[in-house]
Amino acid sequence: MQITDKYIPGVCNIGRSEVKRRELTGWLGVIITIALYSSLAYLGAPRLWRLVIFIPATVAAIGFLQARMHFCAYFGMRGVFNLSPYIGETETIDLEEFRAADRRRAWLIIIYSAVIGVVVAVAAYYLPP
Repeated sequence: MQITDKYIPGVCNIGRSEVKRRELTGWLGVIITIALYSSLAYLGAPRLWRLVIFIPATVAAIGFLQARMHFCAYFGMRGVFNLSPYIGETETIDLEEFRAADRRRAWLIIIYSAVIGVVVAVAAYYLPP
């Protein structure tokens, strides 16, 4: 998907700078997931503790999904967007139908990320020690 510099309700609410920030979040989540799993395995922690990997794996998924979809779930829930080159600058969305479309997309990203987090945590649980 090509990054656009135009707000499209339920499709695109972030520009290049925000997309790069989401990619960085995704990679940070991956690094933390791997480090946490490695630490738990090295320490011989009970398998149940491996399920905590759900958290950084979900963070990684939400970062990568938002970057890929050019859509920030948090912005979608708040009813704002940012297509400027500056991180954190937002503009408010006035039309309720646009806000509703953004909320639907935000929930989709959140649900997909949680499912990915669960799959990674369950896989970590079943990996041999």
